Amino acid sequence: MACHVNLVPQSMATASAKPKAPPPPAACSISKPFISAKLVHSSQSSFVSTFSPSRPQTLTPLRSSRAMTDLAVRCASKAEPLRIMISGAPASGKGTQCELITQKYDLVHVAAGDLLRAEIASGSENGKRARAYMDKGQLVPDEIVVMMVKERLLQPDSQEKGWLLDGYPRSSSQAIALKEFGFEPDLFILLDVPEEILVDRVVGRRLDPVTGKIYHLKYSPPETPEIAARLTQRFDDTEEKVKLRLHTHHQNVEAVLSLYEDITLKVDGSVTKDDVFAQIDGALAKLLEKKRATTESLAA
Repeated sequence: MACHVNLVPQSMATASAKPKAPPPPAACSISKPFISAKLVHSSQSSFVSTFSPSRPQTLTPLRSSRAMTDLAVRCASKAEPLRIMISGAPASGKGTQCELITQKYDLVHVAAGDLLRAEIASGSENGKRARAYMDKGQLVPDEIVVMMVKERLLQPDSQEKGWLLDGYPRSSSQAIALKEFGFEPDLFILLDVPEEILVDRVVGRRLDPVTGKIYHLKYSPPETPEIAARLTQRFDDTEEKVKLRLHTHHQNVEAVLSLYEDITLKVDGSVTKDDVFAQIDGALAKLLEKKRATTESLAA
């Protein structure tokens, strides 16, 4: 973004002594002051000329040279936004961590499942193609989902704020496709939780059909016996089915990790949500600081 600060109004030029116009400024540059006229501050304008043609005057900038330099540095040193991927098994707490990350770092949260449902609901071209497969009871092909993700990551808010890609890619082919489109993360976060804890978390989950609130019989029990009596369990929240889901998840993650092993952060997801976020927050803060330092060194 250009950030040119011009200290000399055009109205101050005269026919008898017309100063040379400064060269076109580069992005985030500040024009040097030149001898012309003395400026004073006014409530009506940033500068008011007290120019007198009878005697030369000296330009007095309202900002110190140090302040002007600081302004240029701040303008030129905006760090690139964060690009993060996060993966976790069912009941790993991934949804909670995504909320905490987006709240603090203002990243655009992109979840492939939510994106697919939104595209179908909007009737977009990709949504229509996806619905055609779903209506036949078939899985939506990778190329359709990858195109949805690509288009979302190219939106202005994702480009400006950065993005948090939730639970995607799930296979090496999806990861390779994203890379070919130019989308590579700064960090791949993997929530690591022992299988026995995951099974315990899933099997104990219950849904209140009236409010939609999720409870856990051990970790987050219902407030009253009345609520407890109406809770239901998802058909696939059984030990047998969750172990099958975990097996599939582990296979997918291993394939993806091979492509992101140099930037993978394994986080202990068996601790409290605040402790999990502390681990993630520390890594993201360091990454952001490194990006800022790199940008400032290039701007110097």
